[in-house]
Amino acid sequence: MHKIKPWQQVLYQLGLLLVGAYVLVPIWVLAYMAFDGSLKGSPVDLRIWPEQFTLEVFQKVWYNPTQSLSFPGLLRNSLIVAGGAALIAVVFGASMAYAFARYRFPGRRVGLFVLLVGAFLPPVALMAPLYLLLESFHLRTSLLGLMIVYTAIAMPFCIWNMRASFQAVSKELEEAAFLDGAGPFTAFLRVTLPLALPSIAVAALVAFLVGYTEFAIGWLFVESSENVTLAMAISGIIGQLGGSGASLAALAILMSLPVVIIFLLLQRYLIDRLLIGRVET
Repeated sequence: MHKIKPWQQVLYQLGLLLVGAYVLVPIWVLAYMAFDGSLKGSPVDLRIWPEQFTLEVFQKVWYNPTQSLSFPGLLRNSLIVAGGAALIAVVFGASMAYAFARYRFPGRRVGLFVLLVGAFLPPVALMAPLYLLLESFHLRTSLLGLMIVYTAIAMPFCIWNMRASFQAVSKELEEAAFLDGAGPFTAFLRVTLPLALPSIAVAALVAFLVGYTEFAIGWLFVESSENVTLAMAISGIIGQLGGSGASLAALAILMSLPVVIIFLLLQRYLIDRLLIGRVET
């Protein structure tokens, strides 16, 4: 076994310290800004601790982050749009991913290539066709229309991610289920799907984050203030609340909490499913 020299160990520790500082310092700055009642505009210096500790900023952005909706209302819109996009992307994406992984049919390679191109296309490339499509169905200005937009953005990645997971599941397991009398749908539901759940969960998380954090395209499809999401509200909060950096930081922290909670729960679930999948296979 190769022994690490002392000077190499020092370099490794310094490197890890720099990486940790790069990640933690912005989070700490955001935190002290949110709790600093003396901060009326944008910060001009770096502080270690809030000069005037207060929770009033959080109360302000909780009840009045925008002119029409409170934070719970914005959060509701964001969860509806992001959760709906994740659900649609996973349900329809899983069926397409399984077909691409298990079956050979005309146009399969072309379809995979189109999906790959779609995964690397910038979302702005989809604005015009989605605008015309949703306008023709009178869905453009609704939360459902916004949900469809984010589903279209996330779907190519979800299909490619889940396809690789379905390919990793041995066909012999499905064939054994067929011998026991299971049909194709039952074999998929009870054998393949449980073993592919980690990748499906990752795809759902990515689709959720797309709908939860995107705001630039969303403004094209939202006209009513009642349909504004958290990401859209945070993009304009400085102008609406007098340029307060504290308000921006507080809303950013509140917006991050649901994502952190979901990620922590999903992370534990993924680890459990990965361990189970290794034992079963």
